[in-house]
Amino acid sequence: MNVGIASGPARPGACTLALVLTTTALTLALGAAAFAQLPPGSPAPPLPKAQPKQQPKAPAQQKPAPAPEQQAGAADQPPLIWSPWTKFCIKGNEENAQQVCLTGRDGRNEAGFPMIAAVLIEPDNDPKKILRVTLPLGMALLPGTRVIIDQGQPMNAPYVACFANGCMADYEASSELVGKMKKGQGLAVQGLNTQAGPLQLIVPLAEFAKANEGPPIDPKVFEERQKKLQEELQKKADEARKKIESQQPLSR
Repeated sequence: MNVGIASGPARPGACTLALVLTTTALTLALGAAAFAQLPPGSPAPPLPKAQPKQQPKAPAQQKPAPAPEQQAGAADQPPLIWSPWTKFCIKGNEENAQQVCLTGRDGRNEAGFPMIAAVLIEPDNDPKKILRVTLPLGMALLPGTRVIIDQGQPMNAPYVACFANGCMADYEASSELVGKMKKGQGLAVQGLNTQAGPLQLIVPLAEFAKANEGPPIDPKVFEERQKKLQEELQKKADEARKKIESQQPLSR
């Protein structure tokens, strides 16, 4: 079962993270139920490009792994524009409604197209937390997704829902997992694209701990951030368009 690839520029004033945060309140119960009912250990997508084996060498000081910001420019991941880690807390209008806090960020390509989002969902008075990752439409649903924090153990999860901003997969966010995210450098999210093949996108984890442990953001501040990000995306899109136009031969 596949989902068609969405195309076209992002809507003005819209942001993948905002869409994820908006739909989370409506899909939280559905996602949690689906996650509980689906069997663990779903097949993982193929890894993106196997690394060549290295010949054994004499013990030497191991170089630290490159930061996610450096990895983002690698050949297997296009440069992305990242929103900052942002914490929201929302509560329904019903009496005794449960408050849910979300800490997330998203990444877009230079054309403003949403590519990846990661959100930690923390309901009040509920020990069960969810790490929700969103990949763009066009992913093969059957293989599911895989996430890896730095060089840690891979974890697999199926997709639970698809919306206009992409397809979501939920991971049970234990205290151990959240602790690794707070100390980690990058969250690698893997999936299988129906046309381009294996896809891996690394979400930088810098500032995650600060955002998650701090107070939720004021809606007005978030709105200003969104406006600034949209202006930046529009500027880059205009520059890319002008570059393409300048390379086209003049018609006679």
